[in-house]
Amino acid sequence: MQLFQDLNQVNLTQPTILTIGTFDGLHLGHQNLLQQLNAAAKNHQAMSVVLAFHPRPKTVLAPHLPSDDYLTTATERITLFEQLGLDVLLLVPFTRELSQVTAEAFMGLLKARLNMIELWAGHDFALGKGREGNLEKLSELGQTLGYQLHETAPVIVNEQIVSSTRIRHLLMDGNIPQATAFLGRYPAITGEVGHGAKLGRTLGFPTANLITPPERLLPANGIYATFMVRAKTGQRYLSATNVGVRPHFDGTTRTVEAYILDFDEDIYGETFTLEFVTRLRPEEKFDTLEGLLTQMAKDVLQARTILSSKSL
Repeated sequence: MQLFQDLNQVNLTQPTILTIGTFDGLHLGHQNLLQQLNAAAKNHQAMSVVLAFHPRPKTVLAPHLPSDDYLTTATERITLFEQLGLDVLLLVPFTRELSQVTAEAFMGLLKARLNMIELWAGHDFALGKGREGNLEKLSELGQTLGYQLHETAPVIVNEQIVSSTRIRHLLMDGNIPQATAFLGRYPAITGEVGHGAKLGRTLGFPTANLITPPERLLPANGIYATFMVRAKTGQRYLSATNVGVRPHFDGTTRTVEAYILDFDEDIYGETFTLEFVTRLRPEEKFDTLEGLLTQMAKDVLQARTILSSKSL
């Protein structure tokens, strides 16, 4: 997969089939679109191309809104695009200047830079200044510029339209199984293992403190059955993970701490991907340390039971 991060440096001569969007999470709806994109490219002996934005338009145009609810970082998205068999990825920043470009001017630029012969878009897609470039407008521009517009239908799972917004709400509710159904994979987050307060070690449950990217959305506070995937080996380990503020110790900062079952190695500084399988319970404060330890043992046993039935 070819990767470009500056549209002005791209000059593709081979015909291309293009789609445009943020593609945060690369859920089943995105995957369905990209499968159709790849098939069309193969049929036309063209290249499949995605123009994706990071940061996304909302972050730039509405800075007062939360910016810590990305389902994927830019790096995670690049990896997922590559796995989906894309030929070319343009991952470029959305800017205020770009938001003022008309649909006609922007599509003219893409035609000149990318030599696109088809544009694929969802039913509610729009671009250009004031989102003037809806599907009807883009279809009209295609007749002038020499490309054909294809509209794709939304993907329905459990009688609901799959969307990044819906997945965010599911994760904030701790509904991991439904989020998994929409994503087509476990919700996951990648980070480096760093030094924490080491409270787990003193309790007999040493945990890996995963340093998560600040823009990434974390699921609801609670205890989760998870897999920890080691980047350098690809090996997956059973784990029980706490997301939250550790109320028993009067914590205030949200952390992600994974207790890896049957594991005793120094992994500080290593990169792991944490896959969330299901939420076991909400985070809570216990009256006694003994009560906390008893519950932690139950959590680990429950996580082991659940994860042992899943495929490694």
